[in-house]
Amino acid sequence: MSEQATAIDRAPAPSGAAAARKVETVSWVLLALAIAGLPFFGSVYTLYMACLIGINVIATVGLNITVGYTGLLSVGHSAFLGVGAYVSALMWLHLDTPLALNIVGGAVAAFLVGIVFGLPALRIKGVYLAIATLAAQYMLYFVFQQWTPVTGGDRGLSLPKIDVFGLGDDGFYYVVAGVAFVTTLAARNLFRTRVGRSFIAVREKDYASEVLGINVVATKLVAFGLGAAYAGAAGALLAVFLRIVNPDQFTLQVSIFFLAAVVVGGRASILGSILGALFMTLMPEFLRFGLETAAGPGADLAGLLSPLREIIFGALIIGFLIFEPRGLVGLLRRAFGQVEEIDANSEH
Repeated sequence: MSEQATAIDRAPAPSGAAAARKVETVSWVLLALAIAGLPFFGSVYTLYMACLIGINVIATVGLNITVGYTGLLSVGHSAFLGVGAYVSALMWLHLDTPLALNIVGGAVAAFLVGIVFGLPALRIKGVYLAIATLAAQYMLYFVFQQWTPVTGGDRGLSLPKIDVFGLGDDGFYYVVAGVAFVTTLAARNLFRTRVGRSFIAVREKDYASEVLGINVVATKLVAFGLGAAYAGAAGALLAVFLRIVNPDQFTLQVSIFFLAAVVVGGRASILGSILGALFMTLMPEFLRFGLETAAGPGADLAGLLSPLREIIFGALIIGFLIFEPRGLVGLLRRAFGQVEEIDANSEH
């Protein structure tokens, strides 16, 4: 009895970090249960928005890998989204391949295209790299628009409705939720590996990384390709979700949307990617509701909402860069008193 009492007395008290991990685990379990049960209590509109948020989360996580963790500025992310959408749609229409294979095919195609357009990152960085990726954005858009025999030109490609697991729209919702969960978890764990740490090292000081034995060339190309692969998977899901693929879905404005999601949510943070995608997807709905309430019934809001949204996107990016560079995740962690942990540790 005395030995047991001694052992208990010597046992270390639960640390704050362990308690935080338990809270995080419980939070993830509750979130998973809420996502799994959403079709049972959510409306059709709720499921529509949930699918859109899931797709945007996948694409934003990919861009954060390239921009946030590796420090390679890219403004051509929507073009990689388009590569994944077109490749998966063509696989489905001409080869009748299953949805899972279409998603993988879209991701692989975008990965390869991303590596090609990531080659300028080997010699240039910063604003010069941004201009190079801007050129990639316009080049791929030109291909989508002008390669009419394959892409359908401006008219695009129309896809039939898909029925996953015999559950209709609920089945596709579960597919989006599953892919978003797996890709987000994979990205989170990536930065606990040597490859993920090399991304961060190259971002901080590429010359020093080379001295430490990191292959900077391969690291930059893999980071670019991996970010594009996430966009390709999101594009494949978007094609099935909207049942149409055309060039107007993959413009520069869409790339700015995802860049804004990274900045607003928080760079180099997976949680920030989720928060940024959630905020940027829901913000137009809040704007529409606010304008409808202010303007009253019968008002024509179509011509006002689009430019207003672009203005607010720009204002948000500038505002967060000036007042809160860590984005929403910085605000959230400051609210929970974790500012010191952010400064001391890499953010996941």
